[in-house]
Amino acid sequence: MHKHIISTKKITLSDLREIHSNKDLKLELSEESKALIQKCRDYLDQKTANQKEPIYGITTGFGSLCNISISVEDLSQLQKNLVMSHACGTGDEVSQEIVRLMLFLKAHAISLGNSGVQLITVQRIVDFFNEGIYPVVYELGSLGASGDLAPLAHLFLPLLGLGEVNYKGERFTGAEILAKFGWEPITLQSKEGLALLNGTQFMSSHGVDLILRAERIVKIADITGALSLEGYDGRKEPFYPSLHTIRPHQGQIDTAQAVRDLLAGSELIEQKKVHVQDPYSFRCMPQVHGASKDAIEYVTNKVIIEINSVTDNPTVFPDEDLVLSGGNFHGQHLALAYDFLSIAMAELGNISERRVYRLIAGERKLPAFLVANPGLNSGFMIPQYSAAAIVSQNKQLCTPSSIDSISSSNEQEDHVSMGANGATKALRVAKNVERLLGIEMFTATQAIEFRRPLKSSDILEKYIAAFREKVEFVNDDKVMYTEIEKSTQFIKEYNF
Repeated sequence: MHKHIISTKKITLSDLREIHSNKDLKLELSEESKALIQKCRDYLDQKTANQKEPIYGITTGFGSLCNISISVEDLSQLQKNLVMSHACGTGDEVSQEIVRLMLFLKAHAISLGNSGVQLITVQRIVDFFNEGIYPVVYELGSLGASGDLAPLAHLFLPLLGLGEVNYKGERFTGAEILAKFGWEPITLQSKEGLALLNGTQFMSSHGVDLILRAERIVKIADITGALSLEGYDGRKEPFYPSLHTIRPHQGQIDTAQAVRDLLAGSELIEQKKVHVQDPYSFRCMPQVHGASKDAIEYVTNKVIIEINSVTDNPTVFPDEDLVLSGGNFHGQHLALAYDFLSIAMAELGNISERRVYRLIAGERKLPAFLVANPGLNSGFMIPQYSAAAIVSQNKQLCTPSSIDSISSSNEQEDHVSMGANGATKALRVAKNVERLLGIEMFTATQAIEFRRPLKSSDILEKYIAAFREKVEFVNDDKVMYTEIEKSTQFIKEYNF
């Protein structure tokens, strides 16, 4: 059984790939983390007992209620009340893959020794992850500042015997799942509810899913773009290295290299061309795909920093004898990054749809709409309509979330990031781009068949053959939505 040991060691992109893909992976708290958790908790208990001045969120109310002091005997109830009252999520359920990441990222963050939680609380989060117990969390409700309050409240209600979970395909109440495993409900101590609810783990978990999707999407965009270039009888000169070394954006250089590698040995690309140049959607793939790759790299770096950070509040520093109330829960870093990421991914879909349009336009000896008998057959006319509709929706989804802010908590929380909306929106964009690349794959492979007997490169012919096992060549009109769905599944699942 493979394990990920939670410690002060930074989570890497490689770790994230494994945790996201390996559903059998288990978590384990290191002895280092256990000691840090206990040290911080002991310090906070001592601090609370000895300090008469109020400490925000520990001996006071929350938000605009920060000036109301709470008696020692009510501190535990204060934290339970916080979790219950903040569980105000609504809308669609968050996928279990995202919830699993939320559990992992919160366990890691509060194990760094600055959050003041009990060791049993962290261990129970680890237990939920390891047993595949996924609390029911809803998509809507976080402002992306004060952390992801509503979704994280739903995530941790079951620790208290409240809320609901999904477990092995069934729905259980929090009380039922604790009883099933013989666990007692957690009795929250001072500050713990705030430690659980303050933080950016809803935004961050979406970010992890997004950067891993984006990593795959940009690779496939190069592949479908190369297939379209072959189907369109395009030219190879725009991908020559010398063009890109004089404008050395790394993503641009990488894309030109990727397309050259994909086309190596192709008969189609080497045949004599009668046209002098190609439209931008083919000729400018290095520049457009490359810019998106550079944007994705930027976002990836921001997400990696965030998931290795302490983002709850207040923050406890035992060695400095400090409990500081600050703003590390504010999601502005992620909000801006996710808006950028949405645009970068949408552009990959935008240029893909333009290549699809060129392939069905009856140019360069291809039949109109890529069928032998256009008129009697509509062929690939309407897949392009669907692609255009998806591209248009992506444009609407790319309206930035981060430029909005609605004041809350009686003006105490007067600027918020809306990064949670940016995260869920970016995920919709990513899924739409997967559909667009599926439509391009469907269309480009159809176009290439009209270039036979000439062959593409070995690697592209391998992809075409694998695709044909799922989606047949279209001779005459047929029901197309099933073929588009199979094409999209191929994009999402095939090991390119």
